[in-house]
Amino acid sequence: MRSTATQRSTYALGHSQQELHRLSRQAQAFEPFTRQLFLQAGIAPGMRVLDVGCGGGDVAFLVADLVGPGGEVVGTDRAASAIQWAISRAQFRSMSNIRFLEGDPTEMSFDEPFDAVVGRLILMYYPDPVVALHKLQNHICPGGLTVFQEFDIANCRSLPPAPTFDRAVSLIRQTLLATGARVQLGLELHQVYLDAGLPAPTMRMDSLVGGGPEFVGFALVSDVLHSLLPVVEKLHLATAAELDLPTFEQRLRQEVSSSKGVILSPALIGAWSRKSA
Repeated sequence: MRSTATQRSTYALGHSQQELHRLSRQAQAFEPFTRQLFLQAGIAPGMRVLDVGCGGGDVAFLVADLVGPGGEVVGTDRAASAIQWAISRAQFRSMSNIRFLEGDPTEMSFDEPFDAVVGRLILMYYPDPVVALHKLQNHICPGGLTVFQEFDIANCRSLPPAPTFDRAVSLIRQTLLATGARVQLGLELHQVYLDAGLPAPTMRMDSLVGGGPEFVGFALVSDVLHSLLPVVEKLHLATAAELDLPTFEQRLRQEVSSSKGVILSPALIGAWSRKSA
């Protein structure tokens, strides 16, 4: 479901099968942070929850676990391929408290209000997050929760400086900015909530940090570059030959490990607030 008034920025990462699998690998790394955010915000058994931009369903599956069999989760995404994959994964898991719908929830209607609306790394792709958040309030019952978790890419760095990593982060940032994404929306969430008419949110920040041979951060950076490569080349920022992606993760791991260094992922900044009663 698309609307000119709420058209998102171009999702530079695409919706290929490779990208859907990348999202699942990323979700595994970020799951402890998102789970803690939802628990702290008040997502509880028996709640009815709307997941905005569900992708392959990872956040929705997490919420379904938290609300239990007495609750319900509705995951929404504009990409048909993502919804079909999420449905097949839910069927494989025999989950009965979750369903997925294709569409943009800012332009959809639902039979019943929700106790909470949640999303991870999704408001950053709306051209106007304030408008999107304001529209989503129509789906929430009085006193309901609004919980979103977004990136602050400026948090992403290496110590001591690792040129391969820093170059990759620069390419990712340039590509996302060029396609309309808000790469520091995490830090903007306080203002976005207020401008959308919500009470000032409570906030928390989490980040992956490490440098050992088993650290997942190396694979996550390499995965993002793989998904972004077509757009990176289209923007003439780098070529496939220059990046040499088949060896990228190994080279990055070796560079950081040889200096006994660490890399820091983008900050995951979560915010939550309750709709006025």
